[in-house]
Amino acid sequence: MRGISVEFPGVKALQEVDFRLFPGEVHALMGENGAGKSTLIKALTGVHPLAAGQVSYAGESVSFTAPAEAQAAGISTVYQEVNLCGNLTVAENILLGREPRKFGRIDGKRMRARAAELLARIGLHIDPGSVLESHPIAVQQLVAIARAVAVDARVLVLDEPTSSLDADEVAELFRIIRVLRDEGVAVLFVTHFLEQVYEISDRITVLRNGQLVAEHSTAALSRIDLVSAMLGREMGLLEEIERRSGTPGQAFLVAEGVGRKGSVAPFDLEVRSGEVVGLAGLLGSGRTEVARLLFGADKADSGRILVDGKPLKLTGPRAAIEAGVAFSSEDRKAEGIVADLSVRDNLILAMQAARGWARPVPRKLADELVAKYIELLDIRPADPDRAVGNLSGGNQQKVLLARWLVTEPKLLILDEPTRGIDVGAKAQIQKVVADLAAEGMAVLFISAELEEVVRVSDRVVVMRDRHKVAELDGDVGVDDVMALIAGGGDHGLDKDVEKAVVS
Repeated sequence: MRGISVEFPGVKALQEVDFRLFPGEVHALMGENGAGKSTLIKALTGVHPLAAGQVSYAGESVSFTAPAEAQAAGISTVYQEVNLCGNLTVAENILLGREPRKFGRIDGKRMRARAAELLARIGLHIDPGSVLESHPIAVQQLVAIARAVAVDARVLVLDEPTSSLDADEVAELFRIIRVLRDEGVAVLFVTHFLEQVYEISDRITVLRNGQLVAEHSTAALSRIDLVSAMLGREMGLLEEIERRSGTPGQAFLVAEGVGRKGSVAPFDLEVRSGEVVGLAGLLGSGRTEVARLLFGADKADSGRILVDGKPLKLTGPRAAIEAGVAFSSEDRKAEGIVADLSVRDNLILAMQAARGWARPVPRKLADELVAKYIELLDIRPADPDRAVGNLSGGNQQKVLLARWLVTEPKLLILDEPTRGIDVGAKAQIQKVVADLAAEGMAVLFISAELEEVVRVSDRVVVMRDRHKVAELDGDVGVDDVMALIAGGGDHGLDKDVEKAVVS
């Protein structure tokens, strides 16, 4: 792929990206959210048209206009969410649309036999006549790979294939990837897990903001250099950041061994009144998963949570709210604002939910609260009747923050509260967070921007590959956090390859 550019209205999603993929290699495609990884895959497989550039496949120039064309040519994609039919059998899923026929009818016996051959090729020993949904997600993902190789795939694209797998399931997937690699299949592996990249990949390409920033053999790229490329920061060249001072109080929330299989490994965490605890890590490191467990949005299957020294049984978000915990999600569009409702109605939504819908918030109280927080957070325009969808991103974020502040929480969990907003609004929200902590509130602050985490936090908890790996306090620097995110030493194999299958 040479000079690949993809554009959407007002957005340059990819800008003159070069990418090569060779037979018999596992190539990791890395980058933070919005880097362009999915766009590059969709440009390769015919989902997105190219604004510029050329794709060569097996030595010939190609221009796919649909995924079916790419698949027919031998490029198969397995996405994070298994795209199969759970109510059909394993064999029916593997050979869907390519069923062997006899006298015009599907030959079930031959279909099951062919499916068994394909399953055996990747070392998966299950009954091809069994219903797919009777198997765990990990097995379903392997069936999706069997389906991909059924079309004699020369290129296999795996988009976040390990996101829902445990360690044993990942090991089985990697065994199959190595089998296919050794057969000459080119594997494009997209993931956020650094450990997995160094375990399975031969080469790494890094995208950032729609541009190619690095391509190296895995053995030649250190972890810290990989993280630096992804984040756009270099060790030792970051400006000093002024830290907030303050003396925290007693522990408000304590998590002991809290975890959820397939989501985040058991972790310990303490957030004290009057302090800001920052949660740092790359996308996919487990930051949001921690927040959702603490708020009861997802149910933990291990450990316990104490609030004010007493065990809290989190049956759901309502129990958390009643205990004084508030959570502002990272996705303000899908899980935050109600775009068609007014500022007033959005602002009192959490309070109304806590009161119960049979007891409406009195209009006078609502007006008083709205006026207070419009002034406190400088929400513009200062019009309580304006639809939130018509506000800027920064002001939408302020409305979400106000929504939780009216519930008078003791712990405020903020997941990416400043993402996608202008510098002025970002500074205002950071100041509000500092002021809330100074007034005694406990705050858990999550951000992909390491400078921001360090700036606003008294302590920083570092996540990597869905594990808590460190906790820092005192004079914490961005370099310290980056080094912990990068983790261990250098691994991987350098391979000599002669000819690219995709270039």
